[in-house]
Amino acid sequence: MIMSTQLVCLFAAGAFIVIGLFAAIFIDNIIKKIIGIAFIEEGVNLFIVTLGYKAGGVVPIFLENMSPDWFVANSAYPLPQALVLTSIVIGASTLAVMLALAMVLYKKHGSLSTKVILGDKND
Repeated sequence: MIMSTQLVCLFAAGAFIVIGLFAAIFIDNIIKKIIGIAFIEEGVNLFIVTLGYKAGGVVPIFLENMSPDWFVANSAYPLPQALVLTSIVIGASTLAVMLALAMVLYKKHGSLSTKVILGDKND
């Protein structure tokens, strides 16, 4: 049995989110936690794009020779695509800020371990 593209993408999105949650909660290294948060973000983006998927759909760009009724019936829903593009830009910015904070924490504490950083109370 061959699974549909949408179902495979939903499973992949769920896997990204679960792996990211595991990394963000249970792994001690801050860089690995940041990578886990990025996994969660990409899983959510894939989920949103998958919701806008339409089997046999066309790109939502209206051309001159298309009838409006055919275009409405066959075009993919463009809102999820726009939301994900916005999310990618915001995600890149927040990833840069998280990595910059990790650099500052490493410079101050000499380690990226959360146990060392949270256990260091001699400020």
